[in-house]
Amino acid sequence: MAELLTHDQRVRGLAVQAEVDGGVVHLRGDIETPGQLATVRRLAGRFAGVHGVWDRVRVGGRAPLALDLGCGEQPQYPENIGVDRRATKAVAVRADLARGALPFASDTVDRIYAVHLLEHLIDYLPLLAECHRVLRTDGILHVMCPWWRHVNAAADPTHLRMVDVQTVKGICAYAPPDRPWRVLHAACDGASVLADLAPAAPGEQPDPTHLARFFD
Repeated sequence: MAELLTHDQRVRGLAVQAEVDGGVVHLRGDIETPGQLATVRRLAGRFAGVHGVWDRVRVGGRAPLALDLGCGEQPQYPENIGVDRRATKAVAVRADLARGALPFASDTVDRIYAVHLLEHLIDYLPLLAECHRVLRTDGILHVMCPWWRHVNAAADPTHLRMVDVQTVKGICAYAPPDRPWRVLHAACDGASVLADLAPAAPGEQPDPTHLARFFD
């Protein structure tokens, strides 16, 4: 990953650092435009074994506003805004996520982390619709769930739903038809299903060739 940022002409010289943890690339740093960040994300996501690209990159001097849904005691990044129904030191906003409502205005959030959350909800589609509502056009929803065939999926008696990569395809089918989810990444590492989803621009429709990379 360091070689990409050092030698690739498209991103060389950008003040971005990358760390790889399992199948997730973690980006941090400062850049000028959203387009530059999108390029770094796209190139990083092409590496074999990369199943998600998460970032804390400041764009034009502004840090991303990130929600961490169901964070419990431990958010994914310390600066994330923890959202959970029970109070902990990590929770800044209390909300019952099972009810599918987020107390945030539309088009205001840059990143949403739903890590080991959806499998605990009987019906998570209303919550995902809320994520779609509050995300900015260039915002990203990061999902991670236990893969249904891994022992971790069945070992926890509080798990109510089974998840596969094809589930992500089904989730996309329930997005608003005039602004569907755009799939940045969707994969399984043998233990977890990971997906990075972004609200498409108005009028943008999914590219079947691009979707075939993840689902066919």
